[in-house]
Amino acid sequence: MNNTIIRKTILFRDMSEDEIHTCLNALKSQEKTYKKDTVILHAGEETDKMGLVLDGSVTIESNDMWGNCTILTHVPAGQFFAETYALLPGEVMLVDVKANEDCKILFVTVEGFFSKIPSSSWKEKLTRNLLMISAHKNLTLTGRSFHTSPKSARGRILSYLNAVSLQKHSVEFDIPFDRQQLADYLNLERTNMSKELGKMQREGIIECRKNHFKLI
Repeated sequence: MNNTIIRKTILFRDMSEDEIHTCLNALKSQEKTYKKDTVILHAGEETDKMGLVLDGSVTIESNDMWGNCTILTHVPAGQFFAETYALLPGEVMLVDVKANEDCKILFVTVEGFFSKIPSSSWKEKLTRNLLMISAHKNLTLTGRSFHTSPKSARGRILSYLNAVSLQKHSVEFDIPFDRQQLADYLNLERTNMSKELGKMQREGIIECRKNHFKLI
């Protein structure tokens, strides 16, 4: 188990080693590995577990019955997924969780956490940290709405690249998506997006190669 990731993650913030160990036991933690492109959690199902990405990354996708895919967010190592569904038993998942690469996931069972586990210092910390995780996820999804609101492909691309540049504190960076994934995330046709990226390079606005970008 990647103890370094666990100690640094928001869920266990301000907890001692003993508290983390007690918490993991109480939440019935279980580690699993998945190959790239494996669907970890399926839309239409219920789950009582939230996942912590220990290694690799996953994407949260909306896939409809007609084959249309929309990527809602990318979840790297150290971050969580499915926390909302895990905290609301009976809610059917509306998204798929897919391995973006070979990955290792730590699942924790939070259903019944508030009522079944006696009050303790680590429980109070965990409750606070769960709220922080939910707030962070809301911020991430709100950010995507900014990137998909412009009508033009260029507007969407620039909105996303500007946000990544601010987060990375650099005008040169890698993004976590390949071209098809970026198109799915920005809700664009890949061909149109690629044409627009080519125009932006010729106009000297950006430089890009695969998932590496530089803003000029």
